Amino acid sequence: MSNYVPTIGLEIHAELKTRTKMFCDSKNDPDEKRPNVNICPVCLAHPGTLPVVNREAVKHVLRVGAALGGKLADYTEFDRKNYFYPDLPKGYQLSQYEYPLVSGGELNNVALTRVHLEEDTASSLHDDATGATLIDYNRAGVPLMELVTEPVITSAKQAGDFARELQLLLRYLGASEANMEKGEMRVEANVSVRFDKSQIPNPKSQTNHKSQTNSNDQNSKLGTKVEIKNLNSFRAMERAVAYEIKRQTELLERGESVVQETRGWDDAKQKTFTQRMKEGSADYRYFPDPDLPSLKLSEMPDFAPEELRRAMPELPWVRRGRYTKLGVKTEDAALFTSDSRYGDFFDIVSAEFEGGKLTALAANYLANDVVRIIRDIEEREAKYRPEIPISTRSFKEIIHMVGDKEISSRVAKDLLLRAVTDARSPREIAIEEGILGAVSQEDISAIVDTVLEQNRGVAEDYRAGKAAALQYLVGQGMKAAKGAADPEALREAIQKRLS
Repeated sequence: MSNYVPTIGLEIHAELKTRTKMFCDSKNDPDEKRPNVNICPVCLAHPGTLPVVNREAVKHVLRVGAALGGKLADYTEFDRKNYFYPDLPKGYQLSQYEYPLVSGGELNNVALTRVHLEEDTASSLHDDATGATLIDYNRAGVPLMELVTEPVITSAKQAGDFARELQLLLRYLGASEANMEKGEMRVEANVSVRFDKSQIPNPKSQTNHKSQTNSNDQNSKLGTKVEIKNLNSFRAMERAVAYEIKRQTELLERGESVVQETRGWDDAKQKTFTQRMKEGSADYRYFPDPDLPSLKLSEMPDFAPEELRRAMPELPWVRRGRYTKLGVKTEDAALFTSDSRYGDFFDIVSAEFEGGKLTALAANYLANDVVRIIRDIEEREAKYRPEIPISTRSFKEIIHMVGDKEISSRVAKDLLLRAVTDARSPREIAIEEGILGAVSQEDISAIVDTVLEQNRGVAEDYRAGKAAALQYLVGQGMKAAKGAADPEALREAIQKRLS
């Protein structure tokens, strides 16, 4: 057991889904490829221009705060963050410091410090061949939400789970698409490691432990914090945090000090590297922006906490809980919640079944067979399919036929695949092809007789202890029944006959 305890806090930025930028009426379009077209004198900081607060962006952050159970501000203001920003025309950033829009809250059992609003920077395009850097100001001034957690996360996995759940929440609320590959959501991790005397059976006997000579106070609550930037995927974040925990632990074990700094993540080398020494809040020289009025949110009726909560959609954790109460497996409930295609489809189907066996069947066929069909189509077509190409009517009909034992599981899988391209109802297909109707016990007995007669060697292999032989015999039985038999019934009949 390690004598070192990691502590992680996250700072997550998400570009908000608004029509215009944070302080001007330039278009907020993350998909614009042409450089420097969504700009105006305000976001380019021309002399004499004045910013105006984007009301929609404020409401997005307040709704996020309401969903997280945070305290929504009654009063707020914007501050100038005067650390030099070469990718903002003003040279400083408009953000929030003393009066954030949201204080506190919780997500995934992780306590939150604050959620506030600021503006994004421009995009820097580096030309490695010439060493030049070009600036695209389309992103400069886009509304940017920043969420800060308390330093209470204890593992890379917990950090990843938290960030994924936040992404899902932002999408459910319509606040942000939060696509990390497009830079719409960016994660920074603050990692520290501290020596934990409680892990040592007799701490008094460990007087020569190397870490006791370290400049990190072993009795302090937290170790020296290192910030990791350039984390552009959840997997990269988890790997970077895990690497940093290992790096800091090894430093402490050698009796060396951890330096407070900002480090980047090199995905190719799978390691962090030094970027700069870490600044403190004093280095940013915050002061209230004189060009923006403070906001009294209680004077705006549609920003009232009770109104925001009343208009809240079903949240991801509520939806997952609803599915598990219906008997859906945990992993399937997570799938239906994370991908609205499957969740919305399942909601329509399960409304008719009202729980019970058919609901469980529907969840199973959707999470396994339908998902597999769609993924195969997407791989073949090399594009995302926003809708399920099987009607809920056809799907429900197949589930009813399976539940009534009119068709076998094998036939159901075939009918689901056929339903993608065949306009006929699954029942019509089954009738026309002679695969509708349960195989009787007498029929199963006759099929077993035939299969064992034709496969005497395989039957003897099973008797000799070769378990795989049984599956082969079942497969031959299903083939003889044209897929219409219950494979479990066949299995039991064959086992009984060979016992």
